[in-house]
Amino acid sequence: MSGPAEFALLPLNELRAHERIDESNIADLVALLRRTQLLSDPIWVSRGTSVILNGHHRVEALRRLGAERVPAWVLDYESDLIHLERWHPGPPISKGEVVRRAQEGRLFPPKTTRHRLLLDLPARPTPLSALLPRVAAQASHSRASDRS
Repeated sequence: MSGPAEFALLPLNELRAHERIDESNIADLVALLRRTQLLSDPIWVSRGTSVILNGHHRVEALRRLGAERVPAWVLDYESDLIHLERWHPGPPISKGEVVRRAQEGRLFPPKTTRHRLLLDLPARPTPLSALLPRVAAQASHSRASDRS
């Protein structure tokens, strides 16, 4: 891969979280995905480590829907185009600590890290059917059609 960001459909089971999720957000996100049959925004993943930088809740919602793949912008985490901040006051966190925590399974609390990009990524909405196993995608589409 080359360039600052590359779009890919990544295997969900290979992604590594660095933050825990807030359960209260998941049910609404699952319902939205079922209703729209579309994931509007790809997650952000660190190239070479498979660490989720942005999108933990979307990944969990897709997991609960039985997705096998996740649309992602794969990024060079060491790039100066990616800034790491905190959502709330606290000591600075390094990019290395984010990767270490993900690899060790020592997850930060929800909404600890905030990653910002100094580049614009184009819109890449992805149909849910492209992420689910073939049989599940057909059944999901049928259920959505039945409700129309």
